[in-house]
Amino acid sequence: MTVSPRWSMLGTSVTAADGEATMQFASIRIITDDLDRMTAFYERVTGTTANRPAPVFAEIVTGGLVLALASPATVAMLASDAPIAQSNGSVVVEFLVDDVDAAFDALLEDLDDVVLPPTTMPWGNRSTLFRDPDGNLVNLFSRPTA
Repeated sequence: MTVSPRWSMLGTSVTAADGEATMQFASIRIITDDLDRMTAFYERVTGTTANRPAPVFAEIVTGGLVLALASPATVAMLASDAPIAQSNGSVVVEFLVDDVDAAFDALLEDLDDVVLPPTTMPWGNRSTLFRDPDGNLVNLFSRPTA
């Protein structure tokens, strides 16, 4: 089975070399009650402009991956099994940056909840963690250069 390039992320095929169907990571989606606010927040964090293919959906494409943001209307057909906005406690959205301190300083006035100011972690990464408008943890980090 071959998935049409128009349905695969960034126009790449989803067929393995042996002709067998494979699965391709497409995105992580966050359901939010305030799509415009969340979209503006992640546009500011990433320095990119979101793709808005529909009023209830936005995509932040950076580093070859997609962070999808969507209103509850996109999952309403799941009824009681639908994800609930602002209820996630187990995911950290992470972005690799060149300079954690500079990125933090540039965003600081827009951050309502800083969890960890720029800190060098025991394993050498430099990280800062804060919450997005829905309370999801966001980690900006850089790897050690030496």
